[in-house]
Amino acid sequence: MKRAIILYILLAFVYATDSSSAVKVDPVYEEIKLAAIESGIPDYFLRKAFSSDSIQIHADIPERFARPYEEQTWAEYKKLFVTGARIKKGTVFYNEHQEDLKKAASHYGVEPYLILSIIGVESNYGSHHKEFTVFNSLYTQIAVMPRRASWARKEMVEFLTYCYKDNVPPHSVYGSYAGAFGYGQFIPSSFNNFAVDFDKDGVRQAYAWPDVMASIANYLVANGYPVTQDTDMDLEKKDQEKIYKAVFAYNHADNYVKAILELRNELRNSISNMKINSSHQE
Repeated sequence: MKRAIILYILLAFVYATDSSSAVKVDPVYEEIKLAAIESGIPDYFLRKAFSSDSIQIHADIPERFARPYEEQTWAEYKKLFVTGARIKKGTVFYNEHQEDLKKAASHYGVEPYLILSIIGVESNYGSHHKEFTVFNSLYTQIAVMPRRASWARKEMVEFLTYCYKDNVPPHSVYGSYAGAFGYGQFIPSSFNNFAVDFDKDGVRQAYAWPDVMASIANYLVANGYPVTQDTDMDLEKKDQEKIYKAVFAYNHADNYVKAILELRNELRNSISNMKINSSHQE
């Protein structure tokens, strides 16, 4: 890994010392340039993004891919995401944001506790959603991870398309080691395809709860979630296979789906008990 990074830095230096053409400063720029321009991103925007001092290859990103959470045993994975602390935090979050959550759930016909659970697993209700810049995460994958380079090139173009169209500085957005960002942790292509401007402020925002909740619901519906008018319908009456597949589309790992569904059940029970206790006190 270290040798690959050193080799890449040397290659970039060779390009940088070639004064005959300023566009050859960055090899990753060369790799995505044509596709980016075909997607409508002007070259001046690309050059500026790829000439930033913020560009960095992170050695720990390949290491993180080599040991993903999802490959742990279910017992180990469950301990990370289905915890008393996360259930309690989710219950508090529900109290604070239930109006927005219910609006999004009702509009799309998706169970609110499922949306809540995905937010809980993906970003711990907004408290854990950034480790690396999205640009550097994708840049690292293109530069030193051959098996992920093709995917990362496409996602880099998607990300820069989003940045250009929404006037977002490319090096200002932080996300996961894989390149997902926002409270819903969408990869750039998913954000471009499924994000929703639910609060009608003219911008699809990755860090505004009405947009985040609606975007998650929109994603689930687009991937086969069985829409119902009664979002509080008993779980056993819903098509469990379709729900499972819709969540699996969000993250292609069985442990992930199991964690989402179990946390959903725990949140539903916790919130129901809270409502019962509250009514008794009244």
